[in-house]
Amino acid sequence: MNLPFYIARRYLFSKKKHNAINIISAVSVCGVALATLALVCTLSVFNGFQDMVAGFFTAFDPELKITVREGKVFDPHESHVAQIHAMPEIEVWTETLEENAMVQYKDRQTMAVIKGVEDNFEQLTAIDSLLYGTGKFVLNDSVVDYGILGVELMSELGTGIQFVDPLQVYAPKRNARVNMANPAASFNSDYLFSPGAVFIVNQQKYDARYILTSLGFARCLFDYDTEVSAIEIKLKPGSNIDAVEKKMEEILGERFVVQNRYEQQADVFRIMEIEKFISYLFLTFILAIACFNVIGSLSMLILDKRDDVETLRNLGAGDQLITRIFLFEGRMISVFGASMGIVLGLLLCFLQQKFGLISLGGGNGSFVVDAYPVSVHLTDVLLVFVTVIAVGFLSVWYPVKYLSRRLLSVTSSE
Repeated sequence: MNLPFYIARRYLFSKKKHNAINIISAVSVCGVALATLALVCTLSVFNGFQDMVAGFFTAFDPELKITVREGKVFDPHESHVAQIHAMPEIEVWTETLEENAMVQYKDRQTMAVIKGVEDNFEQLTAIDSLLYGTGKFVLNDSVVDYGILGVELMSELGTGIQFVDPLQVYAPKRNARVNMANPAASFNSDYLFSPGAVFIVNQQKYDARYILTSLGFARCLFDYDTEVSAIEIKLKPGSNIDAVEKKMEEILGERFVVQNRYEQQADVFRIMEIEKFISYLFLTFILAIACFNVIGSLSMLILDKRDDVETLRNLGAGDQLITRIFLFEGRMISVFGASMGIVLGLLLCFLQQKFGLISLGGGNGSFVVDAYPVSVHLTDVLLVFVTVIAVGFLSVWYPVKYLSRRLLSVTSSE
């Protein structure tokens, strides 16, 4: 057996001459364990929020989205785009057209994003799970066009879920100069009626700005013929999204951009990743402070074991072996603290997932979820363990070297 490790293990669990040293050692382990627990739980909560937000987006955003790199619109009948349409992995293909417009309901008006989609849009996304009201997903019929508003936009305009009066929509005419004598003649206008439903994505980007309607209505309003602003795609089950995305990029070339769901919301997830990283740095700093308890524990232990050190020297132990004993002692405290913290952190995350022990507060339905969401990722657990071990090992290396050298010089002089 490794002699320094064996002696260090005996020192860790054996009773010391001064009971305070045992208490300080226990406090050191608990300090490292609590810092580790905080790291595991905090990173898991950030993962939970990311998964929750991703769930909202994926109910509205397509698996893959093709847009043009420069400009607003493109012709979906181009040869490269037609080649993409013929790919066997594609299950649903829908053309969309998005543009800003002014909407008015009675005496209220605001700017909104009109998104024209095809009838198969509900096959592309889980839009039915986002609808609220007595109506259903209907874009048009033989008489009128319908508009499905985001819930916050509905509130701002005061339409209600089932509005009786039509919603007026205004958009400037393409390639036309404003007629100062008659400005109204420079705008296209049309009406949207209520299908008796609104959508709720729980994201302001959509709920406060978007109106879903038919692609034909959008093209007529914005003076387009066959142009689209995006092609949204759903793949067949079992398809490799990353591989299909890469293949599409190779076919389309530099003029087009292909994005998966996370890339479509890159700004949101980038902000969440930055927040998660900053929290990780702060908690790692707290962990480093907690490791000062380990240094104090080792200092007391070195003073307590001066007689043992003298005995080991008389038996022929070298300075390096004695120093390694106390290094192993500090490392074992870090390992035990990291292991305890990870186990307790995983247990707390499980209890939070199962019972929602820590709530978000309010209790009146003001939050999307009642309790903090938690999602444990193996990579985060490994990162926490490596971080705790690295910080613990580095924090005890120099103090043990320094204290051992002083102790050895004192015992040798005696």
